[in-house]
Amino acid sequence: MLRARPDPRAAYRRVEFDARVATSDPRQLVALCYESFVTELGTALFAASRCDMRMKSEALMRAIAALTALQLGVRGDGAVVAALHQLYASARDAVLDNVLNFDPATITRIRQDFTEIAAALVGA
Repeated sequence: MLRARPDPRAAYRRVEFDARVATSDPRQLVALCYESFVTELGTALFAASRCDMRMKSEALMRAIAALTALQLGVRGDGAVVAALHQLYASARDAVLDNVLNFDPATITRIRQDFTEIAAALVGA
């Protein structure tokens, strides 16, 4: 039986990610989730342009995982919390819709929105 070879790049990224998580405070963790989400959407766009459906699907699933982490981290009440829940739920629905019916324009728009939010978080 053939076994898949481990991807050394993926292993390196995982180790780097784990190290960053272990040394981050809550604000840095949020920034890391945004960074991961934006990066994975970019990977999905690249993969789709190359007709690599496996890479695209894997990137979209990692993007959803990053978004889920963001959703789980939102606590409290108030307008900002409600807005974050709405933003994350809408983005999640849109990304899930794109797993089967990929629309580069939608993914690009979501990616740009989250890039701007991430830049504001880092600058704040």
